[in-house]
Amino acid sequence: MLPLRSIQFTWPTPRPRQFPWTVPAFHGLESLDLHSPVTFLVGDNGSGKSTLLESLAEAAGFNPEGGSQHANYAASHTNTALHGAMRLIWNRKTRNGFFFRAESFFSYAGYVDDLGPGGTDPYGGQSLHAWSHGESFLALFKHRLRGKERRGPESALYLFDEPEAALSTTGQLAFLRLLKEWADSRRIQVIAATHSPILLALPGASLYSFDSSPLQPITYRESAPYQLTRAFLESPDRFLREIFQDDEPPL
Repeated sequence: MLPLRSIQFTWPTPRPRQFPWTVPAFHGLESLDLHSPVTFLVGDNGSGKSTLLESLAEAAGFNPEGGSQHANYAASHTNTALHGAMRLIWNRKTRNGFFFRAESFFSYAGYVDDLGPGGTDPYGGQSLHAWSHGESFLALFKHRLRGKERRGPESALYLFDEPEAALSTTGQLAFLRLLKEWADSRRIQVIAATHSPILLALPGASLYSFDSSPLQPITYRESAPYQLTRAFLESPDRFLREIFQDDEPPL
């Protein structure tokens, strides 16, 4: 059984005229249903995906800077005041899980090193700093997270903010396969903010667009990453001509 059923929102009255309350995707938003093992949050930079994900991490009891509920280290994160407007509706409440933030991963890797002997065992037995950037991401995904999934029947909630940030195309495909394994388990629930058309192609995943106000469910082929990538690959010369004919002066 998936742990989290939905997120209900109770907005302050009057709503503050400042971030994050002014994000257009949150206007009129009453609930976010989570009926699929994997839910993707899709939208342009600054559309509110990371804000919602970090606030959800805090509401679920994880470190909003990244890690599990036990992770204790400092890194910068956005304003998570939104978590106070969230009410989590659980099928089966769990504190078993992980919040991955590409932005603070370097700090998290240093925190793991500081745990001392045995601290790196769940990550393949060596420091995450010993891998390339992309390899360290996959080491966490394959060892730390899959290891938790194998240890027992307890459900888990995994939150990812741009997991593709350091992954090559083959790395994204490897992570896509891992997402499919988690989804098939029916015990691992994933909520991820991503720009990757490769990850978004996961069969059975739910997609929500933050480019709408309020955010709306969309299909894979309606998503901007899919449409823009397809348009570029079908005719890169035409696509590049249109971009380079822009009247705006270069920076």
